[in-house]
Amino acid sequence: QVQLVESGGGLVQAGGSLTLSCAASGGTFSRDAVGWFRQAPGKERDFVAAVTWNGINTYYAEFVKGRFTISRDNAQNTVFLQMKKLKPEDTAVYYCGVAVGTSYSRQTSYDYWGQGTQVTVSS
Repeated sequence: QVQLVESGGGLVQAGGSLTLSCAASGGTFSRDAVGWFRQAPGKERDFVAAVTWNGINTYYAEFVKGRFTISRDNAQNTVFLQMKKLKPEDTAVYYCGVAVGTSYSRQTSYDYWGQGTQVTVSS
């Protein structure tokens, strides 16, 4: 069973940058696609980005294209989400999940989830 731990969140001013990490232990993480989702207070959990097991294919929500970059280091069992040009509307708890399906933008395609890391962007 895979256990995921997100880290790297924090408070940043608009226009700033953060890099989130999703560290895995157990399971077959290096052979699974991984995605990032986010959930703002009172809103549903939304897809942000996903990366296939080998890091070659990446997928992004429209609202983060050109600003966020997902990558992975299978030797470290870690997936990263580099976030630039952050906006106040990016404020949310960010979660990573291990995909068991290929519809990466859907929560139902993910099985294991971390506890999340808070990102707060001030204006």
